[in-house]
Amino acid sequence: MTEEQRQQSQHNELISVESQTERSLTSGKSETRIFVKMYVGAVRSGLLADMGAENWQTLCVIASFMDEQGECYPTQAQIAKGLGIKRESATRRVKKLADYRWEGRPIITRVKERSENGTFENTRYTVMPISQLRMFDAEPEDIVRD
Repeated sequence: MTEEQRQQSQHNELISVESQTERSLTSGKSETRIFVKMYVGAVRSGLLADMGAENWQTLCVIASFMDEQGECYPTQAQIAKGLGIKRESATRRVKKLADYRWEGRPIITRVKERSENGTFENTRYTVMPISQLRMFDAEPEDIVRD
C-alpha cells in the first residue's frame, strides 16, 4: 500500500487496534501494549449510536485479545474482569454483541469448540472486518451504503 493509499484509507477508518512494544535497554524486558483507537467516523457514520455503550465496551474488551486475523479466545472470566462485571453478566453481554448486526452483518462471531473428549474448550471469537476494528495492517471491510 502506498503512502497516499494509506492516508486515504485512514480517512475511512472508524476504529483500529494497534500494538506498541517497548523494550527496556537496561533490563532487556519487553512489554507489548494494545490500543483501541476510535476515529470520528465511527460517530459520524452512526456506528456507535446504533451499537450502544454496552456493545461498544464489550467489543473493545474482546478486541483487546484478538490477533491479526481478528480471532481470540478470552474466557468468560477474562471478559468479565475486563468489563468490571460478574461472569454471568458478561455472558449476557457477549450474547447481545454476537446478536447485534451493523449494516445487516455481525460484528463478531463466536464458535464453541469441543475437545476430543466432548467438553467445551474456550470459545473462539472472531472480530469481523465490518466492525472496522483492525489489528496491525489488516484492512477493515468497507461500509457500503445503498
